[in-house]
Amino acid sequence: MITVGDVAARSGVAPSAVRFYDNHGVINAVRTASNQRRFDESAACRIQIAKLAQRVGLTVREIAELLGPLPATPEPEDWNRVADMLISQAEQRVADLRAQLDALGSDAKLCEIGARVEH
Repeated sequence: MITVGDVAARSGVAPSAVRFYDNHGVINAVRTASNQRRFDESAACRIQIAKLAQRVGLTVREIAELLGPLPATPEPEDWNRVADMLISQAEQRVADLRAQLDALGSDAKLCEIGARVEH
């Protein structure tokens, strides 16, 4: 088991980010008798994937849902399923952005375009 500082150093984020990801279920700590967080070896990798997923546009909640079902020691096919989901999400977001660019390039008024945007 590794410390918050170890996870932070291995994943390239601040210790506060490690605690943030833990609080939101992206990674999971166990507590020591003195209430310190300890993580398994996969925590840094999961944070790296979370950072990638955030760049794709997923929320922290969506990332936690994506990584939550993974076993403690994911196999390559588990990571492939995560990659497939990220690719699908990225492609959908690109398609949505292209549609918005097309709408912005049309003769429609901006307020009309805005009215068509789904929330």
